Amino acid sequence: MEEMGLRERKKRRMYQNVSDTAVALFLERGFDAVSVAEVAAAAGISKPTLFRYFPAKEDLVLHRIADHETEAARVVAGTADPLDALRRSFLDGLERSDPVTGLNDHPAVLAFHRLLYGTPALVARVYGYQERSEAALAEALGGGLDARLAAGQIIAVQRILALENWRRIAAGEGVEQVRPDAVRAAERAFERLAAGLPGLTAQPSETRSHI
Repeated sequence: MEEMGLRERKKRRMYQNVSDTAVALFLERGFDAVSVAEVAAAAGISKPTLFRYFPAKEDLVLHRIADHETEAARVVAGTADPLDALRRSFLDGLERSDPVTGLNDHPAVLAFHRLLYGTPALVARVYGYQERSEAALAEALGGGLDARLAAGQIIAVQRILALENWRRIAAGEGVEQVRPDAVRAAERAFERLAAGLPGLTAQPSETRSHI
């Protein structure tokens, strides 16, 4: 068991090291100007090995946010009021200036977001990430059409809130200047979600096969 844990840790380090190497090159020269072969050489691995870890070039960048893909589903798992749990989670993220909320002005975070949202190929790839987020959340909400409709609305609201925060920060406003508006916008958005999605419940976590 300990050996398996070590292998898993080494695998995770490999993912992180290759992704970090790629992002650094993309930030320096632009996503389209750097080839996969150059990333592999800089990371000290072969191109076939790189593709075993990252099936597409875009995945080298999306790896940084991959952990958030099922975050909404994890937040609502086993809760009596999924929307309130998501609201509190988003507000907590704003308080902590979590980059996923867009309310973060660290130079490295801003540079990464400019890369992510300023590269058409990456923007297109983000849609797939969002679809998987919706699917995981819909499953956590019990599955079926109603759950999918609710999940689509929730993920869209979180995305729009985060993008609005990021756009203001990227335009030069400070975090503390944006934060009060961001909190009010989040509260208002979740109030509207609650009004439009009455009686929303989460499926008990023990009855779900996976998230």
